[in-house]
Amino acid sequence: MRLALSLALLPLLASAVPTSKPLSFQTGDNELLPNTGFSVDLNELRLVQFAEDEPAVWITELDKIEAKAKGRRFMDITDTPTLGFSGYLLPAEANTRYSYPPPGNYSKPVKQAIKELSIDHMKEFLGKFSGYYRSETGKQSQEFLLSTLKSISSKHSGVTIKEFAHPWGQNSIIAHFAPADVSNKDAPVTIIGAHQDSTNQWPFLPAPGADDDGSGTTSSLEAFRALVSLNFTPSAPVEFHYFSAEEGGLLGSQAVAKAYEDEGRKVLAMLQMDMTAWVKKGTEESVGIIQDYVDPDLTEFMERLVKKYLAIPPVRTQCQYACSDHASFRKAGYQSAFAIESTFENSNHNIHTTQDTTDHPEFSFSHMREFSKLVIAFAIELGGFTEPHA
Repeated sequence: MRLALSLALLPLLASAVPTSKPLSFQTGDNELLPNTGFSVDLNELRLVQFAEDEPAVWITELDKIEAKAKGRRFMDITDTPTLGFSGYLLPAEANTRYSYPPPGNYSKPVKQAIKELSIDHMKEFLGKFSGYYRSETGKQSQEFLLSTLKSISSKHSGVTIKEFAHPWGQNSIIAHFAPADVSNKDAPVTIIGAHQDSTNQWPFLPAPGADDDGSGTTSSLEAFRALVSLNFTPSAPVEFHYFSAEEGGLLGSQAVAKAYEDEGRKVLAMLQMDMTAWVKKGTEESVGIIQDYVDPDLTEFMERLVKKYLAIPPVRTQCQYACSDHASFRKAGYQSAFAIESTFENSNHNIHTTQDTTDHPEFSFSHMREFSKLVIAFAIELGGFTEPHA
């Protein structure tokens, strides 16, 4: 217990004592960017954690960019150094762990919603969507996503759409399906996440982000549209989260997870959709089920959903520390899982470049549609389904 608490306190200690010299990754000249639509001070110090069992270190924004370009994964915990502390401070009985039933209790509505999925809608949306979180383009793409969500849900009285504000300009978005019975409004919530930002290895260059994570956002959005068209009303709350600044070190999702932790919100399950489009030539089409830094029980449940409702098989793979936004919820003590387009080694290697576009034979909207099926099944099987009154 003492060891676990000591490790948990490392980020807080690091945040109190910045290193006298930032950790360097062969940095160049640091200066405020010229008027290119980006707002970032390359000299700004950020508190960054590169591994779960290592203390956080202070580095500059430019160091962060270079670390990202070298493929290093990290969480920027500058604004959320105490994320996950409630697990150490609350009594053991307050740290609830959930079990998950075998899928199949809601097969009929799941299959009905799946029939509503449209590849044409997916193509239309993704063709207009991309954005680096600190740029004006990133703000515009967030506003486009927000308006799309509001338009889709405008006739569903049980859906609310709200922004979760961030200081960097691109806000996260939360779409909330209220339960049929108002007395269940505080029941544990089921969350489906995706990140709305994209980045180049050098974020001053174009970042179409069609796969990372335009595809995950689109797969989630199309599932949301299908559920709304079915007038989906769950028994317990269901939310769709579209996080900002994943590429900056899971900044948006950490802020949201921290808010939920501070409010004492109960989360039944969190599923992340990040990269859902790529089917590498010569490989079997499949759903990658991430095995590391996830909750094993929820991951097993997700694998069962794939086998029951999808036309392609699951395949187990790994992604390492801080791989996507599910890591923020895991750190907050919530059970989370992550689905990706394939095994990690067979995933799209064009991400974080100008080549991350739909203009590849391996970029598949039908593959993205399989992940929309998974989102629908996840939402209904865990959130429940209330039949409309005759």
